[in-house]
Amino acid sequence: MAPPARRRSGYWLLVIPTVAPLLTPLYDRADPALWGVPFFYWYQMACVLLAMLIIAGVHLRNRRQEFGR
Repeated sequence: MAPPARRRSGYWLLVIPTVAPLLTPLYDRADPALWGVPFFYWYQMACVLLAMLIIAGVHLRNRRQEFGR
């Protein structure tokens, strides 16, 4: 008999870093600039940082559930 499937949660959060960079009309502009960097570029870098945080959070949450912590 197979062991019961463990419920993994938080995977729906991975939609955010996937969809945010695809919304090009939202960030297709130069203003507001941040330290001289146009919005187009710093929005993409913010998406990268957001993706790293969300992926790490989902991973740690599922890892704790897997090991029962």
